[in-house]
Amino acid sequence: MQCFSTKQSTTVNHIMKLSDFDYDLPNALIARYPLAERCASKLLYVNSHGDLQDLAFIDLPNLLNPGDLIVFNDTKVMKARLFGQKDTGGAVEILVERILPNDKNHTNTALCHVRSSKSPKINQTLYFANQQVTATMQGRSDNLFVLVFNQPILPVLEQFGTLPIPPYFERPADDNDTDRYQTVFHDPNKLASVAAPTASLHFDAKILTKLTANGVNTAFVTLHVGAGTFAPVKTLDILQHKMHSEYAEISQTTADLINQTKRQGGKIIAVGTTVTRVLETAFQKTASFANPNLSAWTGDTDIFIYPSYKFGVIDRLITNFHLPKSTLLMLVSAFNGTKNIKNAYLHATKNNYRFFSYGDAMILDKQAIYDETLNT
Repeated sequence: MQCFSTKQSTTVNHIMKLSDFDYDLPNALIARYPLAERCASKLLYVNSHGDLQDLAFIDLPNLLNPGDLIVFNDTKVMKARLFGQKDTGGAVEILVERILPNDKNHTNTALCHVRSSKSPKINQTLYFANQQVTATMQGRSDNLFVLVFNQPILPVLEQFGTLPIPPYFERPADDNDTDRYQTVFHDPNKLASVAAPTASLHFDAKILTKLTANGVNTAFVTLHVGAGTFAPVKTLDILQHKMHSEYAEISQTTADLINQTKRQGGKIIAVGTTVTRVLETAFQKTASFANPNLSAWTGDTDIFIYPSYKFGVIDRLITNFHLPKSTLLMLVSAFNGTKNIKNAYLHATKNNYRFFSYGDAMILDKQAIYDETLNT
């Protein structure tokens, strides 16, 4: 069966065009609702040479070997969206991107996306939950607004917020999303993401038990997913794109497990692009190809992985199908090969795979020969 910038430093002579990462997707293939069972999705296996095999996700444990290490993201999604009014009476919608400690070490301050007919002004007050909750606009940080709430934010979001499901669902969140848009292994103390690490949504107790029985080890990292994961790339030359920044951490326990696995000949399997970004950032920060042992690391990452990137940690990648022209599609193209991914996506559309967050999955082997230019 078959935080200094972490943008990669590889010099690429080829101009990487945004159009190189486009593809046609029938609207009917966008998965707007989850399947009845988490592990009921399809699984497309793409090996290092681009050969394809159609499987079911329940087959995943059979693709891994005893002694391999599978790494998950243990973040939890906040009910980050609030609806309210400005002090002028106009409607306002906010999405809490990141909660910040203020000078008193409280958690009343947040960086937020704000949607309204006119942007709020400095010191303007916003009202939520029938005016039980207020937030004052204190300034800007790039395209985000700094809002100071009159009480701790997380309890407000839990009581009055709604889950920020992806915009391509084209529907409001429902009760089923409250469960299914969270992973089964999230850490309740790491409630800080505005989107799920969606490759992990396929895993349930049945799959996890089978992995353990097969001798596959597990480890966790954290990356708090920001709304930037849905931000489109707008530059025609992708190297001009400014990558968003997200908080990430890897413990020494996980770093040691990765180092031990590699020494013993096992493979590191990243579950999702978020895990990939944490592990590859940690490699750039704490290790090298000459000295590959990872160490614990915590901080912000804006790593941008695109074709020609040399991976330092991961050997295999479990991932969903990504939006056209997205940085996530560029990442998987870097890992498995641009030509391989194009062929895989064409195969998936022809064979009615379900796309995006609630869609089907892929498992990718690291390409046999790295792309030095795009295979167009």
